[in-house]
Amino acid sequence: MSVSDLFKPLTLSHGPEMRNRFMMAPLTNQQSEHDGSASVFDQDWIRQLAQSDYALIQTSATTVEAGAKAFERQLGIHSDAHVPGLIEMSTSIREGGGLSAVQLHHAGHRARPDLGGIPAPASSSTVPGVKALTTEQVKRIRDSFIAAAKRAERAGFDGVALHGAFGWILSEFMSPLLNDRTDEYGGSIENRARLTIEVIEGIRRACGPDFQIGWRLSVERYGLRLEELREVTAEILDQELIDYLDLALWDSAQIVQEGAFRGKTMLSVFTDLPRKDVRVGAAGKIMSARRAGQLLDEGCDFVVIGRAGILQRDFPRQVRANPLYDSPKLPVTAQYLRTGGLSERFINYMRGWHSIVY
Repeated sequence: MSVSDLFKPLTLSHGPEMRNRFMMAPLTNQQSEHDGSASVFDQDWIRQLAQSDYALIQTSATTVEAGAKAFERQLGIHSDAHVPGLIEMSTSIREGGGLSAVQLHHAGHRARPDLGGIPAPASSSTVPGVKALTTEQVKRIRDSFIAAAKRAERAGFDGVALHGAFGWILSEFMSPLLNDRTDEYGGSIENRARLTIEVIEGIRRACGPDFQIGWRLSVERYGLRLEELREVTAEILDQELIDYLDLALWDSAQIVQEGAFRGKTMLSVFTDLPRKDVRVGAAGKIMSARRAGQLLDEGCDFVVIGRAGILQRDFPRQVRANPLYDSPKLPVTAQYLRTGGLSERFINYMRGWHSIVY
C-alpha cells in the first residue's frame, strides 16, 4: 500500500465510519481541574486536534470512579458534574469532522492515595496493607465503567475506549501475577478476562445501537502472558464484541523475545488473528508518513498517533501534504512545544519524559 491509503475511509461495526486511518492516542496530559472537570486547557487541546484531520480522537484516561485516580489533574467522567465540559469537547471534535471517544480508566492497584485515589487491587498481596477487592466491589467497578459510558453517550461522544493496558485495573485482572483470586474473576484466563468482557457487554446493552466501543491492550510487564492475551483477543474478535482494538505497543516494530511466538513481530501475533468486522490498529513510535503506511502493509486497519501528534498537532495534514514527512527529531525543547500550542500544564507533564523534552 502507499501512504495515500492512509486517507481511505474505514467503516466500523457501529456508528459512522472513520474518514481516514489516523486515530489520536489517549494521551495523559495532567491539565484538567483537580475535581476532574475539563479545563480551558483541555478544551484548547481538543480544539487543536479537532482541526487536524484525525478520524477519531480519544480523550486522555478518564476516571470512572473518584477513587480510580492515577494522575494529578486527571480528567473525570465519574460524576454528572463532568458532563458539561465533556459536551464541549465532543462538540469541538464533531465540528472538526472527526469521531470522538472517552477513554474509560480505573487505576486499580495503582490508584494514588496522595491524590485521593483508593488502591483497588485484585489480590491482597499486591499493595501492602490493602485487601483484595471483594466480589461485590468488582461488580461495582464494572457498573461504574458502564455508567461512565452512558455519561459519554449523553455528552455526545461517538463511543468509549476501555483502557485495558499498562497494569490498570482491566489489565491487572488479566495478569496471573496480580490476580490470585478464587472467585469468578480469578483463576483461569476465562475468569481473569471476565471483568473486561462484562464491561464491554454491559456497555453494549446500556448504550445505543450506533455507540462505538474500543479496547486498548498492552502485552508487556505486569505479569501479562502473551499467549493468554492472544487467546482472549481471538475470542473478542470472533464475537465482534468491540469496534476496534488499539494495540498499545511501545514500539510497533518490536520482536517477541521468548515463548511460542519468539522471533515474530508483536504486532503480527494479533494482526494474524481473524477479525471479522473488528478493526485493528497499533501505536508505538509512529513518527513518519512512511512508518504509518508500512503498518497498513503489516496488517493494521488504522494507526494510533501519540508523540508525533504532540510534536506536530496536525500530523495527518502533514502526511497528506508530504508523503515523505518525518517528525522533528527528539528530544525537543519546552519552547518548541510552547510555540506549537501546548499548555504549561501539559509541558510540565512532558518534562518527565526526558527522551521527548530536554
